[in-house]
Amino acid sequence: MPHILVFGAGKSATVLLDFLQQACTQRGWQLTIADANGQQAAARITHPAVACAVEVRVEDAAQRQQLVEAAGVVVSLLPPHLHLLVAQTCLAAGRSLLTASYVDDELRRLAPQVQAAGLLFLCEMGLDPGIDHMSACQLLNRIRESGGQVTSFVSHCGGLIAPASDTNPWHYKISWNPRNIVRAGSGGAVYKQDHRIVHKSYPEVFDGCPSLTVPGLPPLAWYPNRDSLAYIPLYGLQEADTFLRTTLRYAPFCAGWKAVVDLGLTAEDDAATVAGCSTYDQWFSRKLQAAGAGSLKDFIQTQVPADNRATVTEQFFFLDFDKPKPLPSGAACSADILQRRLEEKLILAPGDRDLVVMRHEIGYRTPVGEERLLTSTLVVEGRDHVHTAMATTVGLPLGIAAVLLLEGRLPLTGLHIPTHPLIYEPVLRELEQLGIRFVEQEE
Repeated sequence: MPHILVFGAGKSATVLLDFLQQACTQRGWQLTIADANGQQAAARITHPAVACAVEVRVEDAAQRQQLVEAAGVVVSLLPPHLHLLVAQTCLAAGRSLLTASYVDDELRRLAPQVQAAGLLFLCEMGLDPGIDHMSACQLLNRIRESGGQVTSFVSHCGGLIAPASDTNPWHYKISWNPRNIVRAGSGGAVYKQDHRIVHKSYPEVFDGCPSLTVPGLPPLAWYPNRDSLAYIPLYGLQEADTFLRTTLRYAPFCAGWKAVVDLGLTAEDDAATVAGCSTYDQWFSRKLQAAGAGSLKDFIQTQVPADNRATVTEQFFFLDFDKPKPLPSGAACSADILQRRLEEKLILAPGDRDLVVMRHEIGYRTPVGEERLLTSTLVVEGRDHVHTAMATTVGLPLGIAAVLLLEGRLPLTGLHIPTHPLIYEPVLRELEQLGIRFVEQEE
């Protein structure tokens, strides 16, 4: 009997697990949900006849091996640093693996062994990365088949809050891994724009974020996302003048986050500073001093553009950094403190809905020399604070791929991301039937 194993039952897993339980019920399959929090895993079960929950310490090799060997395909929604453990066990047990995370160097080193074993390790199979790759490659192939030559490619994506649930001055609430939010942009960014390679250091990533308009939504802004250049050969766009992948936020968020980064509140290497503090106001005062400011007002007056000062002031007061509240236990660096504060203040409350926005902007030249711009936009609103748009768009591609794989409809082996038509064509068809649809405009 086909058996699916899912590692991870957190925020991003809700819709995936619902989808897989329905699929297993329809097909007579089995599903195992494995998580470090056994109660959380058990709470995700909606079809007990086909699903079971297991509390797992994924670092336990024997337990990991037992679970993987009992499965036909493995899906990992674990933190990225744990994927290698699961991947090594899948390779040893002869099981294919699906993840939504970026391919890292450690996984790349396994690629020859994965190919030799006849397995499929499919990574970057979520939203961003994931749906962005699939939808972009489908558009690019369509343009090429018509004889067009792509001259520019820009892809935007962001997890936002739906306007009706936007109730704080940050215009943001957390719908996915909060640590990833804290670390956003920390590796800098590199992309191609008008024939020129642009490097952005951290915190230059958040400096003067350009605007973007999506009809029906408040003003958006974007910042460059990691290493765009790595995807140029994968998309076959070596000749494009511009190639850029970005992250979207509402415009006020970017102004405030620039100040957060400039103050070093995302630092993971300031244990000495944190060790000497017991309250938020003590810690924040030290960070201000380290930035050469005697107070928050001084910092904002000297470091924040005039048109953003009122917004940034309101954002910082909302986070209550000036209050003598005890610091969270176990916090070892500023990033730990900031993460805990964001989790408390920017929480998705019952009744809140999040929003996912993705937009591709592809400039191309037709065979007769006409310049065109193709815009393709996806907007997905969450059902509630549990079944979020983020969980929907991260989870459904993984769930669809798992079903296709077990049914023999993904005839590929090796280490892949979803840029191959044998992957993205059937997955995008299924996504469209489930309401994940892009709207196109050409001019």
